[in-house]
Amino acid sequence: MNVIDHVRDMAAAGLHSNVRILSSLLLTMSNNNPELFSPAQKYQLLVYHADAIFHDKEYRNAACKYSMALQQKKVLSKTSKVRTSTGGAAANIQAQSLPSEIEVKYKIAECYTILKLDKDAIAVLDGIPSRQRTPKINMMLANLYRKAGQERSAVTSYKEVLRQCPLALDAIIGLLSLSVKGAEVASMTMDVIQSMPNLDWLSVWIKAYAFIHAGDNQRAINTICSLEKKSLLRDNVDLLVSLADVYFRAGDTKNAILKFEQAQMLDPYLIKGMDVYGYLMAREGHLEDVEVLGGRLFNISDQHAEPWVISGCHSFYSKRYSRALYLGAKAIQLNSNSVQALLLKGAALRNMGRVQEAIIHFREAMRLAPCRLDCYEGLIDCYLASNGIREAMGMANNIYKTLGANAQTLTILATVCLEDPVTQEKAKTLLDKALAQRPDYTKAVVKKAELLSREQKYEEGITLLRNALANQSDCVLHRMLGDFLVAVNDYQEAMDQYSIALSLFFFLF
Repeated sequence: MNVIDHVRDMAAAGLHSNVRILSSLLLTMSNNNPELFSPAQKYQLLVYHADAIFHDKEYRNAACKYSMALQQKKVLSKTSKVRTSTGGAAANIQAQSLPSEIEVKYKIAECYTILKLDKDAIAVLDGIPSRQRTPKINMMLANLYRKAGQERSAVTSYKEVLRQCPLALDAIIGLLSLSVKGAEVASMTMDVIQSMPNLDWLSVWIKAYAFIHAGDNQRAINTICSLEKKSLLRDNVDLLVSLADVYFRAGDTKNAILKFEQAQMLDPYLIKGMDVYGYLMAREGHLEDVEVLGGRLFNISDQHAEPWVISGCHSFYSKRYSRALYLGAKAIQLNSNSVQALLLKGAALRNMGRVQEAIIHFREAMRLAPCRLDCYEGLIDCYLASNGIREAMGMANNIYKTLGANAQTLTILATVCLEDPVTQEKAKTLLDKALAQRPDYTKAVVKKAELLSREQKYEEGITLLRNALANQSDCVLHRMLGDFLVAVNDYQEAMDQYSIALSLFFFLF
């Protein structure tokens, strides 16, 4: 057993700090006396040294040392050819026991990805021949391609992952997010579903996520609920978080919060989706609970975007926009794909009057989550804030045509129409259609009430608000009803409505 074997065994045992010190000393010895170690031994030393540096999170240094190892491997390959031609069977055995060159390239790409040098990571992985790419290499390539907007290459790589590992569910989600049909994706997993017991749920699971990425929220909700009711998948945290997120996208805040709370109770260490939960709680006025949630998540991990977003939401709804901007930027630094962080930073910039910067962030959020209406709403608000009614109208019409005529898209389009005196009647028609679909949709009720107030149709407004409050209690709606009652000189009931609105307001805070 030689000294290189000792280094290898320490690396395998996870003694990274020990490996780093010893390998550094041995490499210096090798540089001072090139005859001390063989090319193969020096290659091993460089890889083990780079691994130890990677473990210390010095990624730029690690990438440099891995690259040096690859250069050494080229020297080794030349000498190996000479030895093999002279009948070196032992040389072949030695080559098989060396650290994999493919694995070293993957590690370099991993360093570049962490350093946000995505183009360099793609270049390294692209240099690996297709036949030699392992599932994890294809998965990393697919994610990098998708992030770079190279959708066709991303689809090819995700499909290759599924060909090798048909139960790679994140690869399935990746394909569905790139508009690959659910039926096509399901066909790639059919053999494994049919050959194994208790996997009959997978085809339904694929269908649910296909609906999510197609923006068909209601069918997504129904499908996930049918999965969640199955005894074997009941109380699955991932399913509950997905269900909560779809409720949120559908504008059903009450059920979204309920499902997030259920998931959180099942897994107190849950981080995924908690940024959306924190945003909803902050928007509803539960700022003390949001502060507690943010603190708890920081104790779990401050290396995820979610706790920073939650604290940012607390600052934003406390009207501390500069603080919200800083926290949103920190969250993006940790995860550039965090839609909620982009929306937080965009909203803070908008409220600080930096509308053009805000537009950039909302557009990036739209690119990452094309089926999330709040991304479009943020951008439309920016256009309206800068008197860009024409741009806002174009965006609202685009949403309406792309995502269909549901209560949310109809209300967004109506909101823009209300800004132009010429399109007031169109706004009224759109709001009526929205309320016909969802009479309890608060945003539509508020906008319709605002329109009726402008037209001084107070009795009609009172009827609208009473109907909306029959099945829910909302401080904004109670306050608006109070305003309408004052307009018709019903001061006593107006006082009652204002009292209810105030009690709800102080209950929230």
